[in-house]
Amino acid sequence: MKRGSQASDSTLAPSRLERRKAQTRQKLIAAARVMLAADTAAQASIQEITDAADVGFGSFYNHFSSKSELFAAAVDEVLEELGELLDQLSIDVDDPALAFAQSVRLTLRLCRARPQTSAVLVRHGMSYVDSTRGLSPRALRDIQAGMASGRFTVTEPLLARAAVSGAVLATLHLSLTDPSLVDDPACDQLAEQLLRLLGVPAAQAHTLASTPLPVAEMPAQG
Repeated sequence: MKRGSQASDSTLAPSRLERRKAQTRQKLIAAARVMLAADTAAQASIQEITDAADVGFGSFYNHFSSKSELFAAAVDEVLEELGELLDQLSIDVDDPALAFAQSVRLTLRLCRARPQTSAVLVRHGMSYVDSTRGLSPRALRDIQAGMASGRFTVTEPLLARAAVSGAVLATLHLSLTDPSLVDDPACDQLAEQLLRLLGVPAAQAHTLASTPLPVAEMPAQG
């Protein structure tokens, strides 16, 4: 019984080779995130990418078929990383309008604290507005929940999501070009304005955008 159990555990555990492959893939994605943030991705060669990741040139094609595939995976990771964190922080929030306001305020604060993440979203986020992963489906879910509950009066959720996405990305752009302009009160003000855009009365929008936020911290970048 004990030997069989050990064999079963060994079968389930990732092998050393699998762990090494996963580490190599993550190193490539981490290097791609830096290049995306610096806007050097288009000019980078695969040799430069593997050098930056400190992995062998030949290992690149064990994980990605092209630079485009790698950079798409890097953007997807940024968006999903942030989206999963927002999900965790809103799990106990019943009011969809409050959940929406909290997500906007936290997204702006977290990205301001992580300029690399902010730069990736600014440069590449618009092409992911209708993605099935990351922030986009979560924003659509929150808007639809607000509509279903009667908290939001907009009638077309896709258009509402486009308006919200554009406002958030433009504000993140400002946070990079003029950091002093986008402070915490500015983040809250944008959330309040977006709530009003979605149909929340002014006084309620102000209250929702002023509610204390949970403590949030993005995972350490590899």
